[in-house]
Amino acid sequence: MNLAEPARNAIIERISTIPIVSTLQIRIEEMATGLCRAYVPRDTRYDGIYRSFHGGLLMTIADSIACFAIMTRTGPDEPLTTTDMNIRFLAPCRDDVRAEARVIKLGRTLCPVSVDLFEARGTPVAVAQVTYIRLEKPPTSP
Repeated sequence: MNLAEPARNAIIERISTIPIVSTLQIRIEEMATGLCRAYVPRDTRYDGIYRSFHGGLLMTIADSIACFAIMTRTGPDEPLTTTDMNIRFLAPCRDDVRAEARVIKLGRTLCPVSVDLFEARGTPVAVAQVTYIRLEKPPTSP
């Protein structure tokens, strides 16, 4: 189910404050309840040693998009943080990336999310699972 425009705008506004979003130029393509699809252009300045999209950055993308998918269920203001994540690389990524995150379950505490990453041409490059925890209050700054 597609998000209402005010809900989508509130999430996009919140996402735009996250520094990694502008650094990686993450663009949200679609949001629906429990779903987020995004596009990330490849910047060769961030390539790994084999001239492909750095695997750590692919994991960062998966982590970020997973959070955004959860926000479609909780709203942009609920405090969340990653508890664990894993990724399985399927092929080198030598192009822009499309990511699709789907909330598996919005639990009272834990929220597992599946994330598929594709090259822009559609070749699967990685699958990930990211789990977030819903916090009762925002973490305090040091």
